[in-house]
Amino acid sequence: MSGHVPVVGGHVFVVGADLTRLSCDDVLVPTDRAMRVGASWVPLLPADALDCADDEGATVAGSWDAGARVREVPGCGDRRAWLVDTVEHEDDDGRGLSWLLEGAREALAAVARRPVERPAHGRARRLVGLPALGTGWGGAAGRRGALLQQLLPVLREAATEHGYDVALVLRRPSDLAAAQRVRRGEGGGWALPASLRAVAEDLGARARGGELAVFLGAGVSAAAGRPTWEALLDELAERAGLGAELTAGLTGLPPQDAAALLARELGRDELTAYVQQRFGPGPYALAHALVAGLPVREYVTTNYDPLVELAAADVGRPLRVLPFEEAAPGEPWLLKLHGDAAHPDSVVLTREQYLEFGDHRTALAGVLQTLLLTRHVLFVGTSMLDDDLIRIAHQVRSVLAAPGTATGRRNGTVLALQEDAVRARLWERDVDTVAMGGADVPGPEAARRLEVLLDLLGCLSSRPTGYLLDPAYRGLLDAGERTLSAALGEVATALAGGSGRSWAGQEVHRLLEELGHQEG
Repeated sequence: MSGHVPVVGGHVFVVGADLTRLSCDDVLVPTDRAMRVGASWVPLLPADALDCADDEGATVAGSWDAGARVREVPGCGDRRAWLVDTVEHEDDDGRGLSWLLEGAREALAAVARRPVERPAHGRARRLVGLPALGTGWGGAAGRRGALLQQLLPVLREAATEHGYDVALVLRRPSDLAAAQRVRRGEGGGWALPASLRAVAEDLGARARGGELAVFLGAGVSAAAGRPTWEALLDELAERAGLGAELTAGLTGLPPQDAAALLARELGRDELTAYVQQRFGPGPYALAHALVAGLPVREYVTTNYDPLVELAAADVGRPLRVLPFEEAAPGEPWLLKLHGDAAHPDSVVLTREQYLEFGDHRTALAGVLQTLLLTRHVLFVGTSMLDDDLIRIAHQVRSVLAAPGTATGRRNGTVLALQEDAVRARLWERDVDTVAMGGADVPGPEAARRLEVLLDLLGCLSSRPTGYLLDPAYRGLLDAGERTLSAALGEVATALAGGSGRSWAGQEVHRLLEELGHQEG
């Protein structure tokens, strides 16, 4: 790909997620001088590191070193947790945000001193996750806008200096909207070639216009430690105890036939149980969270795992999973083409299962056909070699080639890791194939570049008004926006006074919530 951008420092991602479920190498946990942590952070800490716990949180065993504000928590395993003192006390002389930001710098420097030979799940760089420090019990409570304006540059400085990536993890919609506004105003630091930035801008416009749908392949879940199809077959072959010769011969079979042979060796029940275990709930990858946060209502996947559903639920966008749940008007949904590990009888893996579910799968494939005809489908993490995809694309192509229909229309964009001229030519009548890099960009770095592109897409497609009525972000508003916010605040007061019980009142209340209004 032309326009290669050398990557020097790390990148700062802004993502809606639950930090306790996002796959990271290191996480920063806010605390105070008593090493008390809120209940939401307790899952990040090993049970034997806690001194006492209750419904509101827990106290970490041990004590601070003299003058220290950062402490590594022992016993965390591969993902390390770091306590950061963010709570000002009465004798702290109101040190405010500068004191809080200095604690963040100290913590990020301490993290950099811990050597990490191999980042989690083969990622090109280690990922450090943190919340908006100090916005709970800490020194930035009620000053979220000012914190974001000053914290994001601190994070970028650390990522540049230390070379790791940082994920600023936020949960509230108004927090995400405000952070994206700050990033748009500052340029955001997306180290991407101009061609990839143009792709993100095009996809962002489509997402804002309600035109975008998303297809997720196994590559997305591989970043969370789930096997690709080829890796799954290798694991099953090892489990079945096949000899080296038979295992090598599996690669010469179509995947469904290789799976059929392994099912015969293992027994169908054991095969299904292994798939259920291997693709069950667990930490999700950064890409899951970035995709789940897009303003998209239609998702399709061939993956068996529930990771994108977990990521979406963590930012208040629960997905109806089809065909196991009923779609609801206006609510986002996810179609699972090859089944769901939570419903073992639905899993399609072997040739026999493909044939058994013929009519059922034809109906599901029709949903993706409809999306290809009515939306622009963004394909992420797929090799585009799946038999179902090839058949569906052929059928859609046949419809579009009928007399009287528009010609030359491409139905989607494939975000591929590496350039593949043959595969791009195969699909050129159906989709645009965009490679993250050529032979000079290693696979892990290409996958990371895809994450950066998704991060930019999330910023460009986010609503610019989601914090308008959140008083914590009043400092971000210009004069005109403050006037508008005050007027809408009077509307909220009228609704609270009884005007909100009508159908129209409920609709207005929903709109105000989207603008950051919260009761009380």
